[in-house]
This record gives sequence, C-alpha cells and structure tokens, in this order.
Amino acid sequence: MNIIIPMAGMGKRMRPHTLTTPKPLLPIAGKPIVRRLTEDIARVCGDRVDNIGFVISSSFGKKVEEDLLGIARDLGASGHIFYQNEALGTAHAVYCAAELLDGNVIVGFADTLFRADFTIDPDCDGVIWVQKVADPRAFGVVKLNDNNEITDFVEKPETFVSDLAIIGIYYFKDGQRLKSEIEFLLDNDLREKGEFQLTNALEQMKDDGLKFLPGEVSAWMDCGNKNATVDTNKQVLQHLNGELGKDRQVELINSEIIEPCYLGKGVKIENSTIGPFVSISDDTTVRNSKISNTIVLSNTLIENANLVNSMIGNYVEYDGSANELSLSDYSTCKKG
Repeated sequence: MNIIIPMAGMGKRMRPHTLTTPKPLLPIAGKPIVRRLTEDIARVCGDRVDNIGFVISSSFGKKVEEDLLGIARDLGASGHIFYQNEALGTAHAVYCAAELLDGNVIVGFADTLFRADFTIDPDCDGVIWVQKVADPRAFGVVKLNDNNEITDFVEKPETFVSDLAIIGIYYFKDGQRLKSEIEFLLDNDLREKGEFQLTNALEQMKDDGLKFLPGEVSAWMDCGNKNATVDTNKQVLQHLNGELGKDRQVELINSEIIEPCYLGKGVKIENSTIGPFVSISDDTTVRNSKISNTIVLSNTLIENANLVNSMIGNYVEYDGSANELSLSDYSTCKKG
C-alpha cells in the first residue's frame, strides 16, 4: 500500500499562522494535522504501508521535509518528498507523486481529519470517503445506486442530488490506472475552472466500468480556518479524553485543569484555570489567566488573559484583555 498526501497549498484561510508554518504541520491536541491524518489512514487501510509521499511546496524548507520523513519512518514506511510549486488542481497534485501510483494507493488531502469504523474491501476498485452533510451545495458529492455503488460525482450541486459529501480521501486498487487517467487529462489540457480535477479522472474510470464504493466516516473534522481548527481540536480532545492526563510533565501552581486538555512537556500553569478543550504545546507558561476552547503553541507566555475560541502561535508574549484572539508566531501584545 502506498499513501500520497498532497499538502502544497498556502493555507491562506489559516493566516497569520501559516505565514510561518505550513497548515498541515499545525498541531491538533499535540500532534501535527498531517501526522494525525496519516496515522488514521494507516489504521483504516488494513494493510502494510510501504511508501508515503508528501506533495509540498519547495518553499516549505528542509526542516519541514525532515519532519515529514520522520512521520513515514514512525509508521514503518519509506518517506518521499515531491514538489508542486504551481496550483494546477487536485489531479495535478496527485500526479506530482506519479512514481507512487502503483498497486494499492490511498490519496488523502491534508486539510481534514476523520474517524471511521470501516476497513477497505481489497476487491473493490476504489473507495471514496464521504459523510452526510446538511447543505451539500458547498461540496463535491456522490450519488449511489441500489447496490451502494457510486454512479455519479457531482461538484457543488445547486439542486439536491445527494447529501454524501466527498471529504478528500480516496482508495484506488490500481494506482497505474489512476495515473493513466490523470495523464490523459494533462496531455489533453482537460481542465475545469482552470485546474485539473481528480473528480474528472474518477468520472472517466467509473464510466469505463470500475466500481467505486462509499466509505462513510463517523466524523469529518475540517482544519480550513482558525475557527474550524479550534473546533477540530475540541473534537479530537473529546475523543482522546481517556488517554489524556497520563504522565504529564507540567508544573501546576494554584491552578485547575478542566478536562479534556492536552498539555505538553515543560508547560507551567500558575494561578490559572485551563479548559475544557485546551491544547498547550511544550515549554509554554500561563499565569493569572482563564483559557478555554483554545490552541496555544510552544514557548509562549500568556498572562492576565481570559481567552476562548483562540489560537496563539509559537514564541508569543501576550498580556491583555481580549476574549478571542488569533496571534501568529513571535507576536508581542502587552498592556500599556
């Protein structure tokens, strides 16, 4: 099994945090989004993962590349770095890792997390991860027949055709076939809205008789902007509640922790109430504050704050009265 993780996007909706850190490397409950996604895919695939390819921008830098290769190594797989320096669509992003389009392949776009109870049927031609949504007009959706097979891929339908939204994770039994279909799009310059779309390759494969099944997930968590990411952090903390709090290496002085919370190594909490639904990364200090439903990254100092629904970057110094914040790395904001 090979896994391809396209993640070259600039993450503009997550600014200012993505000005210094690629969005898939922002932490959710102490782990980067891309690590959580890759681990979850590996659990669902039910097979040994041989190769993991990360499709990134060359601007991400060597430190990011080393971190990504470490994720693959931790899963017992060979890691590979591929580059997409121009936004030419989802099909083009997958094709940047063309050498991994061989045999069983899972493609997972690194701006979403999921929970799923199903395992992949190795005999089907493909599985498309989906979830029911209240308003499908903002999503690509699939239509099913009476045999639970996908009959159509519809992009952002104006009128109702299905409420099963595609979440951005796909299994293909024959990676070479997918490679050929994408090459056909590229060679013939077949674009939709200026880009090469993976759904067009899927539609052609389906029309040629390949059988695609839906894989319905129990939770689909978006990391597209600050509010969505903070909410995803909340959902992950709720799911991990029984695993949190074990062997914490934190210093608590006259403080209360309202679970569930993630607290990294070297965290210091003084005269404060933390939680629920707070993640604080390594070597951060909080004094005289109340924080809930918030993500705070590493090496940060927060004093005299009352924060909710906030996201605070690395190496931040904050002493203020705002209730909701989004502060990037190396920011300083103090009273007076």
